[in-house]
Amino acid sequence: MKYTRPLGAAALATLALTLAACNNRSGNAGNGTADTLVVQESADIPTLDPGTTYDTASGQIVENLYETLLTYDGSSISELAPQLATEWKEENGGREYRFTLREGVKFHSGNDMTCADAEYSFRRNLVTNTADSGNWFIAESLLGTGANANDDKSITWQRITDAVRCDDQTLVFTLPKTDPAFLAKLAYVGQSIVDSKHAAEIGEWDGTEATWKDAVGKDLAGSPLSQKPSGTGAYKLVERSATAVTATAFEDYWGEAPKLKNVLIQKVPESAPRIQAFLAGDADLIETGGRAIIEEQLRDQDGVVVVDDLADTTAAGISLNQNIKKGGALGSGKLDGQGIPANFFSDADVRRGFVAAFDVPKYIEQVQTGKGEARNFLLPETFPGYDGSVETASFDPEIARAAFQRAWGGQVWENGFILNASYRAGSTANQTAMELLKTNIEALNPKFKVNLTAKEWSEMIKSGTAGTEAMMPTAWAPDYADPDNFVHTFYASEGYYNPRIGAGDAQIDGWINEARATTDTDRRNDLYSQIAARAQEQALYIIMPSNPTVFVHRDNLQGAGEATFNPLSAFITGTLWKNLSKS
Repeated sequence: MKYTRPLGAAALATLALTLAACNNRSGNAGNGTADTLVVQESADIPTLDPGTTYDTASGQIVENLYETLLTYDGSSISELAPQLATEWKEENGGREYRFTLREGVKFHSGNDMTCADAEYSFRRNLVTNTADSGNWFIAESLLGTGANANDDKSITWQRITDAVRCDDQTLVFTLPKTDPAFLAKLAYVGQSIVDSKHAAEIGEWDGTEATWKDAVGKDLAGSPLSQKPSGTGAYKLVERSATAVTATAFEDYWGEAPKLKNVLIQKVPESAPRIQAFLAGDADLIETGGRAIIEEQLRDQDGVVVVDDLADTTAAGISLNQNIKKGGALGSGKLDGQGIPANFFSDADVRRGFVAAFDVPKYIEQVQTGKGEARNFLLPETFPGYDGSVETASFDPEIARAAFQRAWGGQVWENGFILNASYRAGSTANQTAMELLKTNIEALNPKFKVNLTAKEWSEMIKSGTAGTEAMMPTAWAPDYADPDNFVHTFYASEGYYNPRIGAGDAQIDGWINEARATTDTDRRNDLYSQIAARAQEQALYIIMPSNPTVFVHRDNLQGAGEATFNPLSAFITGTLWKNLSKS
């Protein structure tokens, strides 16, 4: 089967905008054509290779071009459903899984999907496993380490092939130990099944032992597969440019045919033209810029539907670094009123003072227009393991003052400090949070000074990972629907965000490791409750409130709403393109 090119990006854009203008002139609010979905967003698309997809902008495309073995059942984040696998069996006490694959499935290249493709896909993820991908967590499950073979010399080809293999047309996974989150990990877009024959033909790793070491840690962002994807999804790529991505319905899709023929994703960096296009009916969906803009400019406008109060599956806080690395802005590096020592936050009373000085209710009112609730843990309340009975931290200047007076044997209160902190440039929410904290801290004692600096996101990621930031806003959206993805990330001494807090608590680590190794749901929930209580007592983070998800769409777009919204989907509507239609 050959690729067809029904419409290029420019042609689709012209078609959509021209017909919208015609509809508007005739008095009918229309956006694009009845069979074309037009979306405008600010971000570019870093990659279309599932093996390195680890950002929302890429994920929203990849999840529609490719498919995983399992997916989430409708809007549920706890129930899994078959996708490219029709059934699966758990054996050997949760250390082996056997998957029966769907028959009659074709890739966009025309190749038939076989077990060999699934085997190749997972082996490729284990082999490459770069720091820019989410493959660390599938490697943890299948190899017992999140590293690749360059960083962990104990990883051999034999370990990889033992971990994932085909038994005839049955895909078999063998785990070194039980992982209660394993099935949820398989629903992550980065574990999509790729076309192994097509991949080899266009210059990707050939899947053999002879060449595997050359592929370890290989950067896949601009890979041949990113340029020429071939998945089993309901849509296939037509064209990708610096300003647009276009896709069209795949005629040989194994499932129900999509109702929308074409999809156009346009990059429009500025908010104002996106809003103008949306209100004019020239775009069906847009990145709005946040709740405040929706309330001020879009709610109650003709042709606009606001979908609000949806599940929030992101956790956010402000990290308090107990071991600030060299290169951090420490000032004098001493408790002399002219800076802070590298271990300033290692005193729990310093941390408790900062936590008690953050005004959550004011933040909710100013940033979230009154929406959201205080949280007691960096785990969304929509996830199992969140215990609402654990007390939340309270804004209380008197508690903060008393904590600072105790801190460092009274030296903090007597000498004062100058603390330099950062937030993401362009983020109103981050800036407001840090400015609220700065104001309240400085009001406690005239010797307290907090200097704030806006940094580009890439710079923030780099310095946060290096551990050189004293204090910074930190957030996490789930890769898979299991509480471990949050709890280990934020609180484990080997967690992804540990460089941002520089802490280690043997009790918390023990509870996390136990929760990772048991399939007893009640026991896991009890462990997470204990972690939440201890983390609160230790004041490891300033915890930000929940923030219900909100998005807008034109009123002729069908299939977007609360009933179909799944927060684990990367696309704006929380659903796949194939489930949308236009009237």
